[in-house]
Order: sequence, then structure tokens, then C-alpha cells
Amino acid sequence: MKWRKGLRAALGVALCIAGFALAWATPYRETTAIVGAGGCRLVTDVIDQGNDDTRGFVVLFHGLAANKKIMSYLARGFASQNLRVFVPDLPGHGRTAGPFSFGRAESCADAFVRELILRRAIDAKRTMLAGHSMGGAIAIRVAARAGVAGVVAISPAPMRARHGVPPDMLPYTNPPPLPAHTLAMSAAFEPLGIREITRDLVKEEGDATSKYLFVPRATHVSVLYDPRVVRASQEWTAETLQFPVEFNTPSATPLLSGLAGLAGILLLAGPFVREALGVPHEVTGTAKSVAPDAQGGTTGLPAMPVVRVLVEVTSVFFFTVVVLRFWNPLSLVRLYNGGYFASFLLISGSAILLIDRQSARACWPTEVKAALFASVAAVALHLLVTGWFDVTLAEAWLSWARWARFPVMLVAAFAYLLAEEILLGPIAPRGRAARVWLALTLRAIAFVALVFGIFVLHNGAILIILLALYLALFFVFQRLGMDIVRQQTGSPIAAALFGAILLAGFCLVIFPVT
Repeated sequence: MKWRKGLRAALGVALCIAGFALAWATPYRETTAIVGAGGCRLVTDVIDQGNDDTRGFVVLFHGLAANKKIMSYLARGFASQNLRVFVPDLPGHGRTAGPFSFGRAESCADAFVRELILRRAIDAKRTMLAGHSMGGAIAIRVAARAGVAGVVAISPAPMRARHGVPPDMLPYTNPPPLPAHTLAMSAAFEPLGIREITRDLVKEEGDATSKYLFVPRATHVSVLYDPRVVRASQEWTAETLQFPVEFNTPSATPLLSGLAGLAGILLLAGPFVREALGVPHEVTGTAKSVAPDAQGGTTGLPAMPVVRVLVEVTSVFFFTVVVLRFWNPLSLVRLYNGGYFASFLLISGSAILLIDRQSARACWPTEVKAALFASVAAVALHLLVTGWFDVTLAEAWLSWARWARFPVMLVAAFAYLLAEEILLGPIAPRGRAARVWLALTLRAIAFVALVFGIFVLHNGAILIILLALYLALFFVFQRLGMDIVRQQTGSPIAAALFGAILLAGFCLVIFPVT
């Protein structure tokens, strides 16, 4: 058993070291500057081959809840053509301070392009505007006014209420005439009718110089790392700027190294949490006992019948989205759709705790030491993972403006996760696997309720759908970590606090600051 633990630790460390070394290897010159324009101060990466004899320029805009670092693969694809690429963080994203709104993102992007032209950092006639999702729509809208050479719009956000997309879900309306030399691409698996709306945009608004490209077997996110998208963008840019087409697909090593290092961290996370919490508590409670255990925990909380749990949470979740239609108590958080999500967690969690108040009271008191150690372990994991992402795949390190929102997000997340721990009961009666599946089922029901609120009640929290894959992956690992804490301490409060710190930090990374 010890040799297996040692092998796991060695593999985790090796993956982290290898990933870190490979992530920094790049053949391009990459510098960062702050560009002030129109009252906006956009933190911008400038990527090129390190010479001044460039063929042209590309201004590349990221999508909603993304940042400039996520666009690195595409940016390096353009840079490989000896183009100088400017990739700004739009307001409220990455390193650029808020506030964010769709209107401000567009106005700052427009001012950014004009400022680069004014400073002669770019030549409009030798410049392509490109973007993904929200950034794709911005590229089209800014290009229609800036007189640039052409556009590459990848899965652009819809600007017309069609194919099931209601008007209140559109980030932009009144789209301008499609600029000349526009290549618009969409993936096979797009949310919100983006594929069909993009196709219609080129068909109805474009002229003979524009083109629509369908990318099979791709998703809204995977197009950012798809060699086919890079090659199509390179070909279109070369034809528009009139230089020979040279396909130089950027290396996927930085992406793979980032994922390898993340895998290494996850391999180390379980043993780290166990060591941080100390000797495991024996889970000996029964479904009938509610007496605190020897460590002050409540492993003996009764395991509720699954049918009752499912009926209860379904009722509470749908009740919550109805309440949110009229009242969003945590809108003060000022995160785009983040306040809505926090309010959902707070209201639904509080309602479940009220319904099961006897079980909730049995959780107190808990051992302060267990809760403290769980908190320290969660903060350490959050800093480790976000720090790794920040130097490899995406800008995830929290600014002070985001940390200021942490207490509110923590309280909201804790309310829900403590309620979830009570509903799941102790580990022993259900078993680990069944407990994890039940927890993920509850969160799937919550997602269905949120989708109902978005499409039926028009609550407008569309970002929750766009981030569904990220949330799902996060929830799996978070839930596994919470179960380790519950097993080690026997405390629902320690487990809920551990999970709440991770969830609050995750929300602060992905939701834009408004």
C-alpha cells in the first residue's frame, strides 16, 4: 500500500515539473502592455516572431468569461505567419479591471483598435480583427466602423433573435452589415442556435467576399484549440492580406503540459487533504443515530430516503428560480450572472436547512480544529490550482477586486453545501460511490431548474449554460474532495466549508466583474 502511495506522489510531482518546463517553451516573443483608450485600460498581450518586418496585424478578442491567455493557441497560429497579434483582456476579465457590460466591452474594443491605429501600432489596411463568441460579435461590429482589411469570427455570439433565441438573451442587437472579407465559423455542437444564426448571418448579410465555414466534431470551446480552425484562419488572413499561404499549426505542447500539470496536482490533492486533516475518523454511525461522534462530528446523522431527497430538492430548486425572477438578494456581488448563481445557492440551501432544521441543528457544535484544517487545505488547493492555471492555460489568479467578493460567495456556497451534506447523510449507510452519484444528481436537478429559469422565466443567467461543462468537471473533483474531508473528520460542517471555499474561489475566477 505504501509503495502505491509513493508511486502516486512521484507521478504527480513528475507531471507538475514536466508540465511547468514545457509550458514555458515558446518560439514567439510575448510581451504585455496596458493600452489606455476611451477611458479603458486594457491589459494586452502582444505576440509576434520577434522582428519588426511583419506582414500585418491581428487584433484578437476573447469571449465572455474568458481572457487573453485562453486565446494563446489561436494567437500563436496568427503569429506563425509573421503577423503581430494584439490580445487584450476586455473589461472585467483577466487582468483588466471592471466594470463589465456588453456595451462597455464593445466600446472599449472599438476605442482600443482606434488607439492602435492612431499610435501607428497597426495599419488598418493590413489588420484583421478576430474573435471568439462575444469577441467574434465584437470583431464584426468594430470592423464595420474601423475600416480594417477583414474579419475572422469564430462562433460569434448571436445578434438576432432566431432559432429559439429570445431577444432578452442577445448580448448585442441591431447587427451592422457584415464587413467585407469576413470568415465566420461555427462548430457542430454550439449552444443557443449559434451555428444556425452564424450561417444565416453570412448568407443574408455577406457579399461575395465573405464565407461561412462549418467545423464538424467540434464544440463552442474546443474550436479555440482546433488545428482546423487555425488553418482556416491562416488561409483567410493570407488571402485577405495577400501574402503566400503557409500553414504553421502552433504546437499543442503548452496545452498538453498545462493539463499534465493539472493531472499531477489532482493526483497529489487527495493525499494532501488527508495529511492536512490528520487521522481519519471512524465512520460508525447508523441511520438511526444522530449523536455526535468522539471528535465532535455528526457522522451519525440519519441517511434520508433517496426519493424524499429528490422530491425535496426538486421542489426547492424550482421554487428558488421563481423567487429569483422577482428578487435577486445578492445582486450586490456585482459579478455577471455570479450574483444570480450565489443567490440560487443561498436561497435553496437556506430553504433545505429550514425544512431539515432538526438535522441541521445536530451538526452543531462541530470540532473547530477539523473546520480550521479543512479551510486551510481548501485555500491551499485553490491557490495551487489557480496559480498553475495562471502560468499555463488561463488567467485564474484572483485580483483584490475579486477577493473582496469572496465572503459573500463563501456564505452562499456554504449554505447550499451544508444542506447537501445533510441530505446525503453519512458515508457508511450509502457508500462512497452512491453518495457521489446522488450529490451529482442533485446538482443536475439544480442545473435543470436554472435552465428552466433562463428559458421559461427569462431570468437571463445565460452564462451558467455556457459554463456548464466547466461547472460539471469542477463539481466532480470538488465532491470527491468533500467526501475525503467528511470521511477524515466525520463533520458535515468541515466538508461543507472545504467545498464552499473551493466553489467560491471557482466562481470568482469564471464570472466577469461588473
